[in-house]
Amino acid sequence: MILTVTLNTALDLTYAVPALVPHSSHRVTEVIERPGGKGLNVARVLAALGHEAVVTGFAGGPTGAVLRELLAGVPVRDALVPVEGNTRRTLAVVDAATGDTTQLNEPGPTVTADEWAAFLGTYETLLRGADAVALCGSLPPGVHVGAYAELVRRARAAGVPALLDTSGEPLRRGLAARPELVKPNADELAQLTGARDPLRAARDARRRGARAVVASLGPDGILAATADGTWQATPPSKVLGNPTGAGDSAVAGLLSGLVESLPWPDRLTRAVALATATVLSPTAGDFDRATYEELLTRIAVQEQRVPA
Repeated sequence: MILTVTLNTALDLTYAVPALVPHSSHRVTEVIERPGGKGLNVARVLAALGHEAVVTGFAGGPTGAVLRELLAGVPVRDALVPVEGNTRRTLAVVDAATGDTTQLNEPGPTVTADEWAAFLGTYETLLRGADAVALCGSLPPGVHVGAYAELVRRARAAGVPALLDTSGEPLRRGLAARPELVKPNADELAQLTGARDPLRAARDARRRGARAVVASLGPDGILAATADGTWQATPPSKVLGNPTGAGDSAVAGLLSGLVESLPWPDRLTRAVALATATVLSPTAGDFDRATYEELLTRIAVQEQRVPA
């Protein structure tokens, strides 16, 4: 079983408009509503790949009730912890003319000390049956900034490899707890280390505690610095589409490759193929299986020389 943690779950709303024009009214041509938050997205892709996935984190209020109703239709196990506050919404507005997406994210409910304690109990229980855990996304109000570091340490104590996908100070503190893998994007990695060159930055991040660092490079694919070597995997060509959820699909590829003990080049190939197929999908966060399988044969993986 693979466990995913989303402390700040969301009800994702996607609006499609013919063209997004500032300071004007718009007629929405399509509305898509789905359970969201990075870890829930990861779990959905893991399930599509044939892995048993369990989701935990927080959900509450009327929005949380809708999220859990929608989650019942997804082949993942719901182990979300109830909170008094209302789960946040995220709104993605997709411009059909350009393919660009504008994202609006609410902050999330305030989590109390008792609710955090209840979550920790659930987390500890779920770790006993987990092969790996993904710790994903932002922290809701009320959760301390070292929360991910605490969750990484508890996973390590249970012998469960942890993948951390967050940013800012939660990433900095979580990194010091020595997760198996961190997956920042290039900007987050530069902010963390002060190095603009991704190779140097990834090497620096590994020195700070992570066993492996995988950096998202946008249209240039992903870069991985690991104990076994350093590689960059790139899609066959620049693709246009909706990038919403592409990073989460990459996390699912990395995590599934970890539990399957795939060599790093194969993990990266899977991650980039999933991310690219997600960008190409007409529905945000989804991917077409045939497109993904075709892309698997076209991803280029090259070993990189780490700068001195």
